[in-house]
Amino acid sequence: MVSLIVATSNLLGSLHVRGAETTSALQSDSAGWVDILPPADLKGWHRVPVPPTGQLGREQWHVDAEKKVLICDGDGGHDMLLFDKEIGDAIFHFEFCYTRIEGKTGYNSGAYVRNSKDGAIWHQAQFGDAKDGFLFGQTLAADGKKTWFNLSKQVTDMRVKPAGEWNTLEVIAVGKVLTLWVNGAVTCQFENCGRAKGYLGLEGEGYRIEFRNLKVKELR
Repeated sequence: MVSLIVATSNLLGSLHVRGAETTSALQSDSAGWVDILPPADLKGWHRVPVPPTGQLGREQWHVDAEKKVLICDGDGGHDMLLFDKEIGDAIFHFEFCYTRIEGKTGYNSGAYVRNSKDGAIWHQAQFGDAKDGFLFGQTLAADGKKTWFNLSKQVTDMRVKPAGEWNTLEVIAVGKVLTLWVNGAVTCQFENCGRAKGYLGLEGEGYRIEFRNLKVKELR
């Protein structure tokens, strides 16, 4: 247990240096990760409309088992696909690639950690097309009320690659601190997350996107 704590501390210490080039947590230490790519029937995951008071569109998420990718067609409205297990301190690793369409712009998607099951409380890593790579959302304040946060102004290095190229991201949640690592470096850090645990997931928002290597490493 002591060795695990020391290793985790060393790993997070290197990841938390914003702007410093580092390898991913998965590449740095491959032990302890769980593959959470959904099965063909998406069992163990659930869809939530955005906003949660809205209506779900057509089923737009499916898995290509041969390629080992989760695909959002992008034509089923704005939603979240959330993993059914509540998770506290952890690292969420995933890779994504938008399907590039000639003449199309505004590519938009995201990933979540520590969400409420209905999606009313959400902490999102926002990523567009060769831009963004920041954390924002609606968390809980000390008085239990919902409060907004947006760290877009922390991001000075647009590390997200253009549509058609694969990106590697990790969201690290430890205590109240959420850290976003994008393609080799930390881009921002939120220090007042109001939920100790919650649901992680992915966003569908009108653009075809593929995800692979969906993995989580719980930090105990």
